[in-house]
Amino acid sequence: MTAIHEETQTAPPHAQLIQMAMGHWVSHIVHVAAKLDLADHLAKGPMSADQLAHLTGTHAPSLYRLLRTLASLGIVAEDHAGSFGLTSLGEALKTGAPGCARATILSIASDWWISGFGQLLYSVQTGKSGFEKTLGMPIFDWFAQHPVEASMFSETMVGFHGAEPPAVAAAYDFSGLKTIVDVGGATGNLLAAVLDRYPGSRGILYDLPHVVRDAPALLKSRGVADRVTIAAGSFFDSVPAGGDAYLLSHIIHDWSEDQCLTILGNCRRVMNSGSRLLIIEMVIPGGNTPHPGKMLDLMMLVGPGGRERTEPEYAALLGKAGLRLTQVVPTDSAVSVVEARI
Repeated sequence: MTAIHEETQTAPPHAQLIQMAMGHWVSHIVHVAAKLDLADHLAKGPMSADQLAHLTGTHAPSLYRLLRTLASLGIVAEDHAGSFGLTSLGEALKTGAPGCARATILSIASDWWISGFGQLLYSVQTGKSGFEKTLGMPIFDWFAQHPVEASMFSETMVGFHGAEPPAVAAAYDFSGLKTIVDVGGATGNLLAAVLDRYPGSRGILYDLPHVVRDAPALLKSRGVADRVTIAAGSFFDSVPAGGDAYLLSHIIHDWSEDQCLTILGNCRRVMNSGSRLLIIEMVIPGGNTPHPGKMLDLMMLVGPGGRERTEPEYAALLGKAGLRLTQVVPTDSAVSVVEARI
């Protein structure tokens, strides 16, 4: 187990590979901690394994072994009396803590997610979605039938991409854009960040009905609810008109090329000569350069069946949709803003 804590740059090659293979152990351990609400219980103060077992309905000796391992991961700390308390890392696991770590863990380390990603070999062999194979339908259709998981997924996206909205708002110049349409904007996390930085702008948040239902609470909490109109619909059918800018944040990477062209075509139809289309995605660099987009690309393959792209690939895709790539603006996060115009 010491391999978990070894620095990969100093470990021998075989140990590095073994450490990579053991990654799912940690995923399951942290998922159980989130599932048992251990951080919420320990927020009241340090407790013993026996006390926590009573609160969580678990086997105390086995729970102690889990807690001891969580302590080795830095999530809790055991004192001399045998009680466990939260560390600063563990504090982030509490319900409602900044960064949405708990919701993100409950999604990406859940049985349904792991089962889907477990079909990676199938996806590599066939080019088809492993999630669709295990769920019996496309993932977004499955979310429409599972509202609890859909809400958790929306919160997961806030956690997973948490650093991106303020970075996008800071990197791209939205000044002078009176109406910003967030196409497929879920609960409005990105739109809220942009409007917060640009008080002269208003927004339209557009997504499926079961997705935008959680948006009012987020927009209110961010102080921009009075500047956002929420519209429900599918970007495969239409896109609201009247926008000076159309945001597509982590949308294009979800779909096949034909589906992407449908989305882009619907945006183009309502754009005027001064409108901008802004694709917020992880633009993959060339060569062997490490980049989180390369890992996420496999998630797109096995999940919804989409892909991440390089800058030339975005230029080619946009060209097919009758748009031209005008610039790629990097941000202080993993994403860039791919700007396109008619």
